[in-house]
Amino acid sequence: MYEAFYGFKEKPFTLQTNPGLLYMGGVHTAAYSMLEYGLLNQAGFTVITGEIGCGKTTLLARVLEGIGSRQVLGCINHTHENMGDLLPWVLHAFGLDYSAESQIKQYDIFKNFLIKSKRKGHTVILVVDEAQNLSLSLLEELRTLSNVNFGADQLLQIILVGQPELRDKLKHPNLRQFVQRIAVDYHIPSLDRGETAKYIEHRLKAVGRSEPLFTVKALGMINYLSDGVPRVINVICDTVLSYGFADGKQEIDERYIVSVIKDRAEGGLLALGFEPKKKGASKLPSQNSILGSERLDALTSA
Repeated sequence: MYEAFYGFKEKPFTLQTNPGLLYMGGVHTAAYSMLEYGLLNQAGFTVITGEIGCGKTTLLARVLEGIGSRQVLGCINHTHENMGDLLPWVLHAFGLDYSAESQIKQYDIFKNFLIKSKRKGHTVILVVDEAQNLSLSLLEELRTLSNVNFGADQLLQIILVGQPELRDKLKHPNLRQFVQRIAVDYHIPSLDRGETAKYIEHRLKAVGRSEPLFTVKALGMINYLSDGVPRVINVICDTVLSYGFADGKQEIDERYIVSVIKDRAEGGLLALGFEPKKKGASKLPSQNSILGSERLDALTSA
């Protein structure tokens, strides 16, 4: 749509996973290093958290791409509090038989799988995505499952990836023993103003745009509106560029961004899906609100 107008080879701010657009800034490089450290050092539990849209899943996929043939990977992606016993899901993640009605039998199947993998020189890695959805009892079941690691034999590595609520849940007194087994943990923070500018510049260059497109103040406004969350940055930029194409705008400034967001808000719900936490955030509504025009007017006059 607007690709040819702005000189792009493809859309730079698509929400679809695109390895060619992956930005490894400071915070994501740090998270990558922590994940890699946990894998290489056979950490029992590794915990990575971050806001929705911060790039957790994309980052995890990047790390797991580099695992060798001596590592066996199982993933549980669809988590919820009422998913029943965890063990059948774990067996399914590794392609094992989970039809046995006896939990003891299921456990024996999994333990034998781990022991055989160890004898072959393989490391077994279980990844649980959206782990904040696990109930306290399921997290405790996960800890109990890790009891298969005994002595110097690290049979199972577990990586939990989730939203900040996971960290809150892990602070529960009943999970004290669980927390004691976490060897590596890292929270991916939002991008600051400088990182947001680098993120946008990286994506523009990746699709063939070498000339500046957004003014410095526009980049600051995008950071403010998005709270530095990459997915929200993409939504804002894609929306603004669609409007810019229609209006023939070759340069995007902060006032134009606010006018576009204001127009979207007046047309209905603006699903940015965030709640700003920065100074002055009271000018913006919560994620369940409609961006009122009077609040956006305050931004243009600030």
